[in-house]
Amino acid sequence: MKKILITGAAGFIGSHLVEECINRNLNVVAFVHYNSMNNWGWLEDFSIRNEIEVIPGDIRDYDSVNKAMKGCDTVFHLAALIGIPYSYLSPLAYIRTNIEGTYNILEAAKNNGVVNINVTSTSETYGSAQYIPIDEKHPMVGQSPYSATKIAADQLAISYFRSFGLPVKIVRPFNTYGPRQSARAIIPTVICQILNGSLELRLGNLSPTRDLNYVKDTVKGFLAIAKTETCNGEVVNIGSGIEISVEHLVRLISEIIGKEVRILPDEFRLRPGNSEVERLLCDNSKITSITGWQPKYDLRSGLKETINWFEKNLTRYKPDIYNV
Repeated sequence: MKKILITGAAGFIGSHLVEECINRNLNVVAFVHYNSMNNWGWLEDFSIRNEIEVIPGDIRDYDSVNKAMKGCDTVFHLAALIGIPYSYLSPLAYIRTNIEGTYNILEAAKNNGVVNINVTSTSETYGSAQYIPIDEKHPMVGQSPYSATKIAADQLAISYFRSFGLPVKIVRPFNTYGPRQSARAIIPTVICQILNGSLELRLGNLSPTRDLNYVKDTVKGFLAIAKTETCNGEVVNIGSGIEISVEHLVRLISEIIGKEVRILPDEFRLRPGNSEVERLLCDNSKITSITGWQPKYDLRSGLKETINWFEKNLTRYKPDIYNV
């Protein structure tokens, strides 16, 4: 990994991956979404900005992707539309970004001779667990337009491995949380509402369970997978192997903050019935056996670090507005 291109570098997981790569003295090219203000998202906060090359562009534009990839031997492709509720409003935006964007990465990598391509998937591709824990052989079910586009992107990537010998790995993290996460996700939503002084939380479905991973563990999983050719053409889960329901998660967060809360159902925050993923629990034996990776943070310690960050950065968020 002499020169690394990270797409979606200004986002939540992407910015943490950039940070970890710099900590390992790796040469990073950060591909960020072009905007007229030349804003670099979460990379704006970095004291190490001068240590990375930032290239604005659009993952939907082959020319900008191809240009950014010149001279890189490794790619971490994280750029995507990820909000599930918004995928109900604009499925086409997800098709263009998640599928066509992944095509641009694969085609540019093929044309530029990139030897290490890591495509970011999601546990949402599995749908509700048909058996637990969920290993990489679990069927994929598109229960939302978002998950359907990620399934398509994963299959396209595997096809490039089989058709052209492109050294692609599918990195499939389960639910990641931590500093800088969008307030559309459950953990920032709960933290922001409580820290904003609300003791009555407006939430959606409380029964689904999730396998939650602190972002620093997730990005170390990305790098562990990237370092081994054994994973070429393979899907590899990143998860803790522990599940918790949304309701118990909310109670744990409120306990750590030290506030007793009341939960109010909000129909606007509910997924359509057949679209809700009821249960996710990761089988992480593959990544552990191949790379030796294991999570270092338990849920409580990860939540404490996350809460501490949000306490210092609450003004960046709008706790009274539901983020679709």
